[in-house]
Amino acid sequence: MSAHPVDEKLPALKMATSGLQHVAAMYAGVVAPPLIVGAAIGLSGTALTFLTGACLFTAGLATLLQTLGIWKIGARLPFVNGVTFAGVAPMTAIVASAKDKSDALPIIFGAVMVAGILGFVAAPFFSKAIRFFPPVVTGSVITLIGVSLLPVAFGWAQGPNPAADDYGSTTYLTLAGITLVIVLLLRRFTRGFVKQIAVLLGLVAGTLIAIPFGVTDFGPVADAKVIGFPTPFHFGAPQFHIAAILSMCVVMVVSMTESTADMLALGEIVERPADEKTIAAGLRADTLGSALSPLFNGFMCSAFAQNIGLVAMTRIRSRFVVAVGGGFLILMGLCPTVASLIAVVPRPVLGGAGVVLFGSVAASGIQTLVRAGLDKDNNVLIVAVSLAVGIVPITAPDFYHAFPETAKIVLDSGISTGCVTAVLLNLVFNHLGKSGREAQDVTHPMEAGEEIAAAH
Repeated sequence: MSAHPVDEKLPALKMATSGLQHVAAMYAGVVAPPLIVGAAIGLSGTALTFLTGACLFTAGLATLLQTLGIWKIGARLPFVNGVTFAGVAPMTAIVASAKDKSDALPIIFGAVMVAGILGFVAAPFFSKAIRFFPPVVTGSVITLIGVSLLPVAFGWAQGPNPAADDYGSTTYLTLAGITLVIVLLLRRFTRGFVKQIAVLLGLVAGTLIAIPFGVTDFGPVADAKVIGFPTPFHFGAPQFHIAAILSMCVVMVVSMTESTADMLALGEIVERPADEKTIAAGLRADTLGSALSPLFNGFMCSAFAQNIGLVAMTRIRSRFVVAVGGGFLILMGLCPTVASLIAVVPRPVLGGAGVVLFGSVAASGIQTLVRAGLDKDNNVLIVAVSLAVGIVPITAPDFYHAFPETAKIVLDSGISTGCVTAVLLNLVFNHLGKSGREAQDVTHPMEAGEEIAAAH
């Protein structure tokens, strides 16, 4: 009896090249969060290189845990794990609220560890409560993740220093625009492996084009060591602040929701449907990986949806291929010179690629919302209010200025507030006190229902 394609071990060369393809598809996504948080803290080039390498290393560990599995931990599917985008906005809010920026990372690490442990304990229960996280909720949250991160890309496009006179100069914006065009052309006119690494190739091309403008700095590469190890608690021992912990616990709920949706989708693609047992095991791997990640100076880990698309396109369903990709991530994390290459990329170039990267996350959320049954007025209202609440910190950054600093850590994260709003509204409209009006099709949230029309 032949093994299921998920458990198939391919020839070494095909395993290696396919594993590298998964790394290429996720690389930009893994390094983006440490770049955002590191820039907010004001880390030096060397420290930023170390943080980036640590995130690559921990992403590799989490991927191995998810694909190979131990005991009841790991979905044992071709499931790639890396730093979740959902935590970026709350982490930058924690950075902004820290009186001493040197305490920001220890506070973040402490919060992620606690959230990871609590998530591990809650994993089997969460897998049973998935009915409270339908597409109308997950779609709203994923859309907010992309929308919340787009301002970061726009900030990058304007230059590295907001206080500098040349911030937002035509040179910086032109470099961002050129990078964006290169990525779009690669996505449009190439196929296969080249198409999958279009963002990575765009970053390389944009960096080379920026050299004559004097914008590219190769200092981080010169200072980086060839071999290194992410020393445990390099940035200090973890600190445990209740507001930060609550904020990251909300992110953990968002992350677990995304991972569950991704497991369900991946299970269908590889023709091994993810049941409750598989989801619980996958969530344990996610949360345990997140709890251990801060030990090596990494952030919260979650599934990478773009790699699910890669599995669907290539039809290579072996989990061992993804495990090889996890091994490559670990090797990259142990080689600071490789990790430092991303620090060379000028901020405007990152901004141009970020428009595609973060916009794609928002587009994924919209795709999920398409399946959410928006022909029901209840669902339209849930999406409308959740997105509105989640966008408040973006459109009106000082909206919660009168609230205590501890509360603002949560409130200033549109992803956190939008997620809580979506879950609560879904409970109110779709679970509590169901009425005949719930099933009524309405094409617009302000359209009158039958009982209103009859009254007129």
